[in-house]
Amino acid sequence: QVQLAESGGGLVQAGGSLRLSCAASGRTFSGYAMGWFRQAPGKEREFVAAITWSGGSTYYADSVKGRFTISRDKSKNTVSLRMNSLKPEDTAVYYCAASRRNSYYSEVSYDYWGQGTQVTVSS
Repeated sequence: QVQLAESGGGLVQAGGSLRLSCAASGRTFSGYAMGWFRQAPGKEREFVAAITWSGGSTYYADSVKGRFTISRDKSKNTVSLRMNSLKPEDTAVYYCAASRRNSYYSEVSYDYWGQGTQVTVSS
């Protein structure tokens, strides 16, 4: 079992930045790709970004490409999402998730999920 805990959410003005972190604990974290998803009120959860276990490959939703950066620190069992140039439409609960599959865009590929952290971007 892998436990994931997100942090770093909050309220920010449009154009601002936030850095989300996800800490993993429990059984070995080895071999897991990590992803970030988000869910806005009244909408389905959607893919935001993912990073492979090695960290050598990253994947982004078109809506965040060029503004968000995913990274991981295997020594600390953490994954981060740096969010720049935030827009009101980025407002959502952000979830980190862990996957042993080589498929990153669909939430069904992920085995473990955190509880989420709220990000609110005011206009």
